[in-house]
Amino acid sequence: MKEIELKYGCNPNQKPAKVFTEENLPFEVLNGRPGYINLLDAMNSWQLVKEMKEATGIESAASFKHVSPAGAAIGLPLDETLKKIYFVNEKNLSPVANAYIRARGADRMSSYGDFAALSDECDAATANYLKYEVSDGIIAPSYSEEALEILKSKRKGNYLILKMNPNYQPPKFEKKEVYGVTFEQLRNDIKITEDLLKDIPTVNKNFTESAKRDLLIALITLKYTQSNSVCYVKDGQAIGIGAGQQSRVHCTRLAGSKADTWYLRQSPKVLNLQFVDNIKRPDRDNAIDVYVGNESDDLLSGDNWKRIFKVKPEKFSDEEKREWISKLENVALGSDAFFPFGDNIERAHKSGVKYVAQSGGSIRDDNVIETCDKYEIAMAMTHIRLFHH
Repeated sequence: MKEIELKYGCNPNQKPAKVFTEENLPFEVLNGRPGYINLLDAMNSWQLVKEMKEATGIESAASFKHVSPAGAAIGLPLDETLKKIYFVNEKNLSPVANAYIRARGADRMSSYGDFAALSDECDAATANYLKYEVSDGIIAPSYSEEALEILKSKRKGNYLILKMNPNYQPPKFEKKEVYGVTFEQLRNDIKITEDLLKDIPTVNKNFTESAKRDLLIALITLKYTQSNSVCYVKDGQAIGIGAGQQSRVHCTRLAGSKADTWYLRQSPKVLNLQFVDNIKRPDRDNAIDVYVGNESDDLLSGDNWKRIFKVKPEKFSDEEKREWISKLENVALGSDAFFPFGDNIERAHKSGVKYVAQSGGSIRDDNVIETCDKYEIAMAMTHIRLFHH
């Protein structure tokens, strides 16, 4: 098939809409009817998980929203704390299921209504987890028979399921049209490898093997994130992604606040929250974000808490939050372009960043290096820019 008619374009008023190629399309629609943004998410997320699997050798997954990842991860096992904050009860999880659960769990609020991407076959374990999550669709190279039946039952049988040809090689050049003007460029086919981490201008030059892996995950994630973008990674998964900000320090703050929220969810105060029976997942996830955020007073005032919690929680004080976040460590941070000032490093340090990879090339590189040295952070200059639009 060379052409598919879409429901509509970016918005319902943009009809007709279609996708097409000169050759056969590299994916097959197994279920549902794709929309324009669905396919933008699918094509970008597939590239991300494919490259992450190639770079790490481990099954990979991503959770995409509006053409940027809300989360991305490799399929490392989940410890008991992560199972609790990701609300996982299953014991025998496959690597690809672990990867998606991690990707989805990094920022559950942003992943609401996501597009899932898997580097490897979708199995029943992954499908069973997705079955209960609000998601618009999935792309994977294949599906087990059981997984396909489970996914076809989602959204009253309309869940979008795409099967990607893993051997597809895109054209060397890519085009898009804006306002009647056609843009063409060489595809960004640069390989993200450890060779990018060799120029280390900081006093601390020690990158552990896990740090190198996490920095590669950060950079690959950024390659498919709307710029400006910054990504915090820990233990094989993105824990905070700041996308599409005009100021780089705003990216760093946004991603850092998401990383902080991810870690605060592991605190005893959150783990011990008692939710009312049959609470909907989005309501629960939103309540957790509010509880660890700056608007918890409204949640806990009057009788508001009773629709969420069985027992009124104690307030999570700012001092308690700071104390807990201070325990977060060995976080890797990637940036899709250079840090213009050391203020980005100052903010990153507050969220446990120990390793950094950024392009370098700012007239204030000396200030950025000096700030890294102040906190004994190891930083690599990659000398590549990863803008994505």
